[in-house]
Amino acid sequence: MKRFLALIIVFLLTQTITFAQCAMCRASVGSNLSEGRGVIGTGINDGILLMLVFTYLSIPTLIFVWFRAAKKEMRLKMSQQ
Repeated sequence: MKRFLALIIVFLLTQTITFAQCAMCRASVGSNLSEGRGVIGTGINDGILLMLVFTYLSIPTLIFVWFRAAKKEMRLKMSQQ
């Protein structure tokens, strides 16, 4: 359980650093689209969406693994009694 909490804390602390890049990506996309280079802007937008999807999929996955481990631990304690 301590490892899980440490992993969550590290995840939350490193996520702050990645949020700083979003404004830079948006500025880059805006300048490329205004200059008529839409291919680069589309690629960067796809990359941002990919990062978004992995973030929103990782959180439910971690919650599922945590509940499954807690359920398994509860069954083990019940069988030992």
